[in-house]
Amino acid sequence: MSNNPSFVLRAVEDVAYEERPVPETVADTEVLVAIKKTGICGSDVHYLVHGRIGDFIVKDPMVLGHESAGVITKVGSKVKHVKVGDRVAVEPGSTCRVCDACKSGRYNLCPDIIFAATPPYDGTLTRYYRVLGDLTYPLPENLSLEDGAMMEPLSVGVHSVSNLGNFRFGQSIAVFGCGPVGLLCMAVAKALGAKRIIAADIVPSRLDFAKTYVGAIPYQPLSMNKDESRPDYSRRNAENMKKTLGIDDRGTNAIDLVIDASGAEVSIQTGLYVVGTGGIMVQVGMGNPNIQIDMAQLMTKEVALKGSFRYTQGDYPQAIALVSQGKIDLKPLVTHRYKFDEAIVAFQATRSGKSDDGKAVIKAIISGPDVSPQDL
Repeated sequence: MSNNPSFVLRAVEDVAYEERPVPETVADTEVLVAIKKTGICGSDVHYLVHGRIGDFIVKDPMVLGHESAGVITKVGSKVKHVKVGDRVAVEPGSTCRVCDACKSGRYNLCPDIIFAATPPYDGTLTRYYRVLGDLTYPLPENLSLEDGAMMEPLSVGVHSVSNLGNFRFGQSIAVFGCGPVGLLCMAVAKALGAKRIIAADIVPSRLDFAKTYVGAIPYQPLSMNKDESRPDYSRRNAENMKKTLGIDDRGTNAIDLVIDASGAEVSIQTGLYVVGTGGIMVQVGMGNPNIQIDMAQLMTKEVALKGSFRYTQGDYPQAIALVSQGKIDLKPLVTHRYKFDEAIVAFQATRSGKSDDGKAVIKAIISGPDVSPQDL
């Protein structure tokens, strides 16, 4: 194919299909991937609605998408681990390789990262995408290209739970927020041998899904009283959560790891009260950057509070291994599938949280322009 149709964000609430140049050559360390499957992330929708995330501002037209898998069509001379025709998951962030962060294995903190669909860089909702060869991961035969596209959000879960959370067999976890990332964090914890998984969310149907998907113990937060401050509410909610679910600050009934995948201030506050003494709390959900927390809880319980940003060394391979070995099933999370020319509809459904038929959206996948039966 000589053309390269792409799904482009031109301005806030303004998307369109455009023809982009086909990358004619690849450098000796690069590959060209024919994109076959792309998941819609909350950040894609956020850029569509707001035109920015923090300091990342859409100033020029930008191809959306970064959760992708595809088939190798060209290979640079120095790329040895993949060949033309291989099915691969695509890690969408290229880094400098020479800064302290990169050399220490924390390349997600590279100051010069080029990340797909983060201004000013184009994303993967296109026919052909050029990327460094070592950022493509061959998919085992028992994994589909759809599974491959899901490796990006799953790697966020791996990074949060396994890498930063240092989660181990027999430990307990509480996850606030049962969206895709929260559910994948629970799935990773279950795969690593969690003793107890607690899921907290304000939407009953999401809690039901978490219970079915990973055997999570559901917790629906209390309602806030009139004129009650957020800190007071969170303290009351945490006490109710601990009493209802038999959570202690220490010992076998303590929570070793709390993941906030919601970004909600009250969830973060509640999580800090719920996490066990000496435990770890990882913030992966994005919300208001200016929130109030109880520093006394942080200090007297000596909680390790960590921020989670994307993924880094080893996260993608671990994600692929967990799925290929049958420890995580990604298929139940993919609730909606769309053709490439239905991308606008896919974004609308993801944005509203449900499709026109009323079915709730967990993860929507968009096929590439040239998907055929043998590509599935």
